[in-house]
Amino acid sequence: MHETGIVRDLVRRLESVAADAGASAVSGVEVWLGALSQFTPHHFREHFDDEAKGSIAEGARLDILTSDDASDANALHVMIRSVDLEVPETES
Repeated sequence: MHETGIVRDLVRRLESVAADAGASAVSGVEVWLGALSQFTPHHFREHFDDEAKGSIAEGARLDILTSDDASDANALHVMIRSVDLEVPETES
């Protein structure tokens, strides 16, 4: 299913961002769903919960913004807007 691949790629990107930052977890994600992305917030959340199981993003708060502008240049896309990470404190 096309939607599963989109969300799987998003979770991989979150894992990469977290690894680059030395994070122990992804605590929150804000995503933007284009008007033609074929996702409703509920549908996206279901896919995200399934794909994030066992990953560093499991249990992350998911904030979903939606667009109803079919003429937007990104109307077909799902985009990460922000990521909240849990980064362990380093000793000085």
